[in-house]
Amino acid sequence: MEQQDPILSTEQGTPEQLERCVSPNLDAILGKAFPVLDQGFVRVCDYMGNEARIVQAARCSYGKGTKKVSEDRGLIRYLIRHRHSTPLEMPEITFHVRVPMDTWRQWVRHRNSSTNEYSTRYSEAIDAAQITPANDWRRQSTMNRQGSGDNFEQDPEGAFFSVIESQHLKRTRETYEKLLKQGVAREQARKVLSLSTYSEAYWKIDLHNLLHFLALRMDSHAQKEIRDYATVIGEEIIAKWVPNVWEAFNDYHPMRNALSLTRLEVDVLRGLISDGASTGDLEQRPFTGAICAAANHDWLKIKKDGSGLRRNRERDECEEKLRKLGCAIPWKNIETVKEVLGDY
Repeated sequence: MEQQDPILSTEQGTPEQLERCVSPNLDAILGKAFPVLDQGFVRVCDYMGNEARIVQAARCSYGKGTKKVSEDRGLIRYLIRHRHSTPLEMPEITFHVRVPMDTWRQWVRHRNSSTNEYSTRYSEAIDAAQITPANDWRRQSTMNRQGSGDNFEQDPEGAFFSVIESQHLKRTRETYEKLLKQGVAREQARKVLSLSTYSEAYWKIDLHNLLHFLALRMDSHAQKEIRDYATVIGEEIIAKWVPNVWEAFNDYHPMRNALSLTRLEVDVLRGLISDGASTGDLEQRPFTGAICAAANHDWLKIKKDGSGLRRNRERDECEEKLRKLGCAIPWKNIETVKEVLGDY
C-alpha cells in the first residue's frame, strides 16, 4: 500500500502538497466488465482514495506530532474490529452495472449512495432479459416467506419452467415494440415489460456503506441473483482495491466468517459449558444447563401433539452458530427436553 504523509507535517503547520491516492491493482481493471448472470455485468468507472486515505484520515484524529501507533494493516484491522466507520467513509467508488429490474429493486434499498439509472421514459428499454437456467429454479421456502427453498430438478421441471419463461419474455417484448410503433409513449409502453428486463445504472458509494451492502447481499440468506452481483463486487473488485480492508472484513464481520452472540445465546453457551461441552464431552446428557437457559427465553415451547418444538427463529439462529462452533444442539432430542423441563 502506498504511504502518504500526514496532512499537516511541517513545523510551520503549512499543508503539504499531496499526491492522489491510487490503487494500481484497481487501475488495472478500471472499465473491465465482469459478467454476472446471463447478460448482466458490473465494472468500475472511477474511484477516489485507497487504504492510504483510510490510514491518513484515522491518524489525523491524533493531531500534529503523534507518532504511528501501529502499522497500516494493524490500524485498518483495529478500525474494522472496533467498528470505527468514519475513516472508511473517505474512499469512494463508482460502478456501472447492468442488472435485472427485480434485482435492482433490492439494490436501491441501500440508500446511502448516489444512483443514476437508465430511463425508459427517455429511451427504449434495453433489449435483454434474464433467462433462468433450467437448474436454477427454486421452490418457495416453507420456513421463510421471503426466501427460496430447494431447487427443482433440472429435468423435466426446470427445463419446462425455462421454456415458458422464454416464451413469455418474447411475447412481452413483442407487445412493447408494437405499442411503440403505434406511437404509445415510452413511459406507458414500458408497463408491459417483465421484471426480468435488464436496466443499467451508475452507482457511487463510500467504502463503509459498500461493506454494509456486501455483508447483507453476500449473505447466504440474500436472494441468489443479487448475491451473485455482490460476490463479484467483493471478490473481483474490492479485494483488489483495498486488500487489507477486505481481509479484515472477512475476519471480523459477523455476517461473514465471524460470530456475534446475543445475551440469550451467551446464556445457552454458559449452560453448555456447565454441561461439559468445554471438555469436549458432547455425549453427556441431558444438557440440563443449556436446556434450562433456552427455556428461560421461551425457545423451547413444545407442540400440542408433543412431536417436537414449535418454530422459534431466535433458536434457529442460535443453532446455526452452535454448529459453526462445533457444539451439540442441546434440545435436539425432544424426549430429553421433556424430561428436563418436567423437573424444571
